[in-house]
Amino acid sequence: MQILLASTSPYRKRLLERLRVGFRAVAPGIDETPEPGEGPRDLAARLALAKARAVAANHPAALVIGSDQVAACGAVLLPKPGGHDAAVRQLGECSGRAVDFYTGLALVRIRPAVERVHVEPFRACFRALRRDEIEQYLRREQPYDCAGSFKVEGQGIALFERLQGEDPTSLEGLPLIALSRLLRELGINPLLVDE
Repeated sequence: MQILLASTSPYRKRLLERLRVGFRAVAPGIDETPEPGEGPRDLAARLALAKARAVAANHPAALVIGSDQVAACGAVLLPKPGGHDAAVRQLGECSGRAVDFYTGLALVRIRPAVERVHVEPFRACFRALRRDEIEQYLRREQPYDCAGSFKVEGQGIALFERLQGEDPTSLEGLPLIALSRLLRELGINPLLVDE
């Protein structure tokens, strides 16, 4: 069965490669604007499903994996900063606080019909950060395309007091434990797939 990843994210591609299931990445091309009053968990689920459905519409026999991550500090959504100044502000606002990440995961196939959605929560508790630490970290890793302005798989791990969650890969953008379970439910065991 053909497996498609509805994403062009290099982070998600690297994560999915860890499962050693053959796949191809396809850009989903959807609008990711939050709907009025939409909470972060619902937004993550809706976007993951929309991405998977968009790609499945053009590949009806393929199993399509969609994923999206939404970060929130209190009631404030944290988008990808896009640049240094926004990342400095974002990390400054997160300093000493907890940030909740919701990583939506959807599996969609049109024929035969499959549609599964899961949201994996994860909490990152930032330690109190000094401005010089923030500046130095951002200059080193430049995580400007990452929600929350950090890469936990890199030096960003030093920004935290603790991490709370069941699946650390969800913080990187694709919850592999949940994905492995959903794949097994559909008859695809990553440990038994021929490479």
